[in-house]
Amino acid sequence: MLALSGVVAGYGQTACLKGVDVEVRPGEIVALLGANGAGKTTTLMAISGLVRPRQGAITFEGVRLNGLAPEAIAALGVGHVPEGRRVFTRLTVLENLHLGAYLQRDRRARDEDLRRMWELFPVLRSRQHQLAGTLSGGEQQMLAMARGLMARPKLLLLDEPSLGLAPKLVRAVFDIIVRINAGGTAILLVEQNARMALTVSHRGYILETGAVALCDSAKALAGNPHVKSAYLGG
Repeated sequence: MLALSGVVAGYGQTACLKGVDVEVRPGEIVALLGANGAGKTTTLMAISGLVRPRQGAITFEGVRLNGLAPEAIAALGVGHVPEGRRVFTRLTVLENLHLGAYLQRDRRARDEDLRRMWELFPVLRSRQHQLAGTLSGGEQQMLAMARGLMARPKLLLLDEPSLGLAPKLVRAVFDIIVRINAGGTAILLVEQNARMALTVSHRGYILETGAVALCDSAKALAGNPHVKSAYLGG
């Protein structure tokens, strides 16, 4: 579904990615793990067109993404839920969701998607007329995920969905990630909570200083002594 081949990308003169190769197959959850500064967020931004690759190729369902505008990439079926939630704080929950569906011209389909969001995120239904800025951190994360899903992505890029959340909410967010995937959406997951990420993922990649250091099944990575020592707390 998604393939990155030899991708070099960064900001200014700094190359954060130094020849990254990553694949996501249909129906998978793939974890992208690594220390701060390893290049995880830059990888997602390169996929969604927010950072232009200097070298290498990114393809989605056979279409080359290099050089396409972010909105064109979104229209192909790539959704991106950025780190830090980035909800529109002065708009209501419902208005945020409508913005997520800006490419959807069929009102009936949009209403159907809204009903699905209320089922996935019941708390948002009860808060639908509330300003997004007044929601708790966990509720804002759920809103960011729901907004991303309103575009009906085939592939969802999730950047640190559990960041700053209480343990109970972390479990709830990961339960929702599994449900989203069960509905047919492939997911590329960047997550500092490596243990939880590997629990829900099919495969994983370890990035170290802008390059892939390890790639294996999630089960194998969870049992790898280096991964245990560096990312799973022993």
